[in-house]
Amino acid sequence: MRPSVEPTTARPRKPVAAGAAREATLDQRLEQALQALHRRASKATLDGMARYAIPSDHAIGVAMKDIQAVAKAIGHDHELAQALWGTGMYEARTLAAYVDDPAQVTAAQMDRWCRECDNWAIVDTVCFVLFDRTPHAWRKVVQWSGRRGELEKRAAFALMASMALHGRLADEATCVEGLALIERAAGDERNFVIKGASWALRSIGRRNARLHAQAITLATRLAGSDVACERWLGKDALRDLRKPAVVQQLAKGGRKK
Repeated sequence: MRPSVEPTTARPRKPVAAGAAREATLDQRLEQALQALHRRASKATLDGMARYAIPSDHAIGVAMKDIQAVAKAIGHDHELAQALWGTGMYEARTLAAYVDDPAQVTAAQMDRWCRECDNWAIVDTVCFVLFDRTPHAWRKVVQWSGRRGELEKRAAFALMASMALHGRLADEATCVEGLALIERAAGDERNFVIKGASWALRSIGRRNARLHAQAITLATRLAGSDVACERWLGKDALRDLRKPAVVQQLAKGGRKK
């Protein structure tokens, strides 16, 4: 198994435009957003999704950079984000993650969207560009890490990784709690769970030298396990955390991204 493709870093989004955009009804804004996506769709992009194990049943084939361009033109629009998500279209849901306003996202919405995610890519994108910016983020990490569903449990570790990479873990004690959650999930052999746990372990290990040492200790313990999925997780994390560039940067007191 290899680590999954991680989402593109979110770009700053401008506020919702004034004037005509504000006067448009929700139905009109939704139609405009969907038309913008359809104009950028291509069969080549749709066919290429299979290489990343992204189901194309509810997709039209829009590249991430083009979705981001549409989002940039729209700005924050919480109401539109809900409507886009409700379409069930992969690209519309991805766009929803970019245009929603983290300040207006509720814990109930996070739970609902988490349950309704139907592929790993939308899980990772929603966590990486939206959920980790909400005040409910860490509480959801803890809750979702105990879920039975593969993608819901994946969301816990995708969210943990996102928070670590964006510097949003409250303190070192929270990171240590995260390592414990990772170890608890290490025996889950399901593909998207174990890859999510590896992403989270590697991300926490890159925070600073102390956490790097703790992550190395955990990864080494897992790499020596008799359980195949635990062994894979440990070895996968060690390959990344022992890279000379990572070690050198952390030794200088910096954080390797």
